[in-house]
Amino acid sequence: MGVVEDLADGLARDVLAAQGELDDDRFFEKVSKVLGDLSPTTQEAFMTAIRVRLAEKRGREFMEKSLRAKRGQGVAPVAPRGPDTGH
Repeated sequence: MGVVEDLADGLARDVLAAQGELDDDRFFEKVSKVLGDLSPTTQEAFMTAIRVRLAEKRGREFMEKSLRAKRGQGVAPVAPRGPDTGH
């Protein structure tokens, strides 16, 4: 990664960690606006890092719930229907 991506990803990690302490699950949007005022390039790299990290977290949670259900420790989650499902 380049300097912009490295800095933006580091900030994204820190912001996502801080959200719990701040009790504000949309805090990243405020940080994004601060970045956008000075550097739209950094803002976009930050938002990409946020989206990737949130998607990875959601995917990991889905996998873990599925594995727990398979092991008899809960109900399997239902995957969201995408536009390619035909219905």
